[in-house]
Formats: sequence, C-alpha cells, structure tokens
Amino acid sequence: MPFTKTQFPGLLIFEPKVFGDNRGYFFESYNQKIFSAENLEINFVQDNQASSVFGVIRGLHYQLAPYAQTKLIRALSGTIIDAVVDLRKNSPTYGKAYTIELSAENKKQLLVPKGFAHGYSVISETAEIFYKCDAFYNKESEGGIAWNDFDLNIDWQIPLHSAIISDKDAVLPSLKNCNHNFIFE
Repeated sequence: MPFTKTQFPGLLIFEPKVFGDNRGYFFESYNQKIFSAENLEINFVQDNQASSVFGVIRGLHYQLAPYAQTKLIRALSGTIIDAVVDLRKNSPTYGKAYTIELSAENKKQLLVPKGFAHGYSVISETAEIFYKCDAFYNKESEGGIAWNDFDLNIDWQIPLHSAIISDKDAVLPSLKNCNHNFIFE
C-alpha cells in the first residue's frame, strides 16, 4: 500500500512506487486511480511551487472554510521538515503538531486534509517544494499560527539564529489566539 496512516485522522504519508535503474528513476507522483482506490476522491485544482534556502521557515498557514485546502506536498529538491497542526475542533488530535522529513531522496509526500495549518523549514542548502491543492488560493480567508508557538514546540531543526521568517509570518498569533472554523467529522 502506498499510503501510511498517521495518528492524526485523515493525515496520510504517500510513498509512490519508484522504479530505478542505471539511467535514474521514474515514479508517478500522483495517480487519481491510486488515490481513488483508497477512497480519496480529491479534485486538485491548483499546483504551487516554492524555492527556499537553508533556514527558511514558512508557515504555519491555512485558509478558513469554505476556502480550506487539502494539500499533497513533496520536495522536488533538497530536504524539508514539514509540519502540520490539527485545527479541527472535536478531533482526537486537535491542537497537536505532526512533523515529517520530506526530501527529493526519500520521495515521500504528505497528504494534508482540510482543517490543518501547514508549514515547513528548509534543512538542506536549498529546497524546492511542490504541492497540489483542491481549492484555489483566497487571500481574504488566510489564517496562521506562529511558527514558534510555545505550546506546539515544533522542532524545525533550524538553529534560532539561522531562522529566516517573513514579516507576515513573524506576527502570526499563537494557537490559543488564532481564528479558525474547522470541525472534525
């Protein structure tokens, strides 16, 4: 099975089958039939790509319902620590963070359902990230949580003096003070 469940309901690790030989490798980074076989009927409508240098921490971001996004995230080059926070009220993992290393080498992908805040840190010299979204970007519905929220205690694997944070992300509220409207079903 290419999917591994996490302790967070709906949060899955996708490991595509990789075919390698002396020429390199080939894999299907997304195949609707494979996802459908797992009852994952997702209509991806937008692809995003970002390049960052070592020390960059992006997030933690989300879009409020009804503009919430399911995301399928992977590293095209380099290595990141991908982090999510469950914001779905009544979820058994509400308010908890999950991290995973995604890299061009391990080819793992993280399927993040609606109702999670998402972010990542770059722990290689550079990294290029690609993710699919099932809803379009909507600026008015943006929300976020401080990357350094004391209660979440996320290990970004970046020395504090090396962290590169955007002005926008530097002023995000704590989990306790963020505005969200997600319900676990």
